[in-house]
Amino acid sequence: MDTTVILDTIWVIFAGVLVFFMNLGFAAVESGLARQKNAVNILSKNFIVFAVSSLGFLLLGWGLMFGDGNGFVGLKGVFMAGGADNSPATGELYQGVYSAISWAGIPFWAKFFFQLVFCGTAATIVSGAVAERIKYLSFIVFSLFLTMLVYPIVGHWIWGGGFLAKLGMLDFAGGTVVHSVGGWAALSGVMLLGPRIGKYTKNGKIKPIPGHNMSLATIGAFVLWLGWFGFNPGSTMAAEPGTISHILVTTNTAGIVAILTSTATSWLAIGKPDLGMSINGLLAGLVAITPCCVFVSVPSSMIIGAISGCLVVLSVMFFDRRRFDDPVGAISVHLVHGILGTLFVGLFAQDGIGGVSSPNGLFFGGGFKLLGIQAIGVVSVAAFVFVSSMLIWLLIKATMGLRVSAKEEIQGLDIGEHGSQCYPEFLALDYTGATDNEQELNFTPPVLGTVSVEEAVPTQVITVPDTTKVKKFTKIDIITKQNRLEALKSAMDKIGITGMTVTNVLGYGIQGGHKEYYRGVEFETDLLPKVKVEIVVSKVPVRTVIETAKATLYTGNIGDGKMFVYNVENVVKVRTGEEGYDALQDVE
Repeated sequence: MDTTVILDTIWVIFAGVLVFFMNLGFAAVESGLARQKNAVNILSKNFIVFAVSSLGFLLLGWGLMFGDGNGFVGLKGVFMAGGADNSPATGELYQGVYSAISWAGIPFWAKFFFQLVFCGTAATIVSGAVAERIKYLSFIVFSLFLTMLVYPIVGHWIWGGGFLAKLGMLDFAGGTVVHSVGGWAALSGVMLLGPRIGKYTKNGKIKPIPGHNMSLATIGAFVLWLGWFGFNPGSTMAAEPGTISHILVTTNTAGIVAILTSTATSWLAIGKPDLGMSINGLLAGLVAITPCCVFVSVPSSMIIGAISGCLVVLSVMFFDRRRFDDPVGAISVHLVHGILGTLFVGLFAQDGIGGVSSPNGLFFGGGFKLLGIQAIGVVSVAAFVFVSSMLIWLLIKATMGLRVSAKEEIQGLDIGEHGSQCYPEFLALDYTGATDNEQELNFTPPVLGTVSVEEAVPTQVITVPDTTKVKKFTKIDIITKQNRLEALKSAMDKIGITGMTVTNVLGYGIQGGHKEYYRGVEFETDLLPKVKVEIVVSKVPVRTVIETAKATLYTGNIGDGKMFVYNVENVVKVRTGEEGYDALQDVE
């Protein structure tokens, strides 16, 4: 075998493995930006979506995308990709269209694998946007149709010798084919699903729902950053040193500048450098450079990154205000910047700058021709993908249902859809292996009375105040569901309670628990997550607090909660030494 073919094959396979590794990045980012109660669901969707997309692309997608055909769709090899390249190197014509991928000299299965991992990426984009309220099976079915039909058809138009390719549209590594396709599919799903429960108040006010693990989201962003060094340079489909090197630098430059501008923009807009916005800034810069990475110079990539970083912050805020609930910002990152990057080709392209011949963009003497072609491509893909995706979503909604029940959404999809949780150690189960009658603990509790007070506590002078004239203090403990906390806090604030202690606790009672499974073994979890709110009052009447809490928390269902009322002997403020009512004034 020719040495060039060997080197090209090794490079493409290596790049494909890097793109495959991006699945981990998407899983980490999406689960980190989701709530703890939905982490298993997000992780499982990212596992299943690559399996589904791989199967669909093998059975049908490859042929539709790269098989010789007409300007709309491939017609050869549409059922089960085969060992013979459906786009042979002879470059033969089939119904007026040249062979789709004959320019790549590597073996067929290397081509197939590299294109397969791109297909999986498009579906993964949708996962984050519809997170925390979509049915698991419904998402799987949608992903199959998207990657088996919608994605390959668009891919054929641009990369498979279709009508946009013949028109002259340029999309080097998939700003439109991958990111815009995933983005339009995500937008249609978000519109149909509606926002998560509690995301918006009745008067339209936005209530932020923070992700549960920013460390995980940050790790995921670094993994995606690494994967992009296969995503863009690997699209050469050949080990061309100069071209690969150029793409590496333009890709990285757009990403780093976007991090800086997104951080600065969020700092100016909200007063703090928001980590989530910095992560989205990186991804937006990488998406925007994807279609044009080989066609633009390094200085141009800096401009592209700067614009992307600013725009993604404004875009996230825009969609949020329009009640498009996208938990991870996938629409702003992938759709908005997939479109933007495709148009940037028409603005910044320079012939031969990255070792590839292309028309010049508007800013480099090429006029509006290339920009117009790029715009036609954007509009064509938008119309097809949005409409077809909406039809698939509607079909699924009519037959299988699309959204989980309100009860399941509040409880979390981990339990409802999977019967397990991401952090089972928080369930306080006994993992010692001891039986009920045989607790083997390596701990001996102290015997009271064997140690004097003087030995236990260092000698110090303690002045005990006369509390006989102190006003009466009452402590009220409220134990209720986690999702009722914000409403309770708001209600307490209205009656003058401005201080409280809130603790995440586990509760056991008549509400009962639920069954979970781990590697096929069923176990019962009877401790359910609750919040414990502790309030000490003196000025505000106790009955007012109780009745307000009852009115706020009551639904008529088991699990609304309980309240416990105690007498408090004294209150001491550590910082000032104030005691009694003076120590309590700032909390009621």
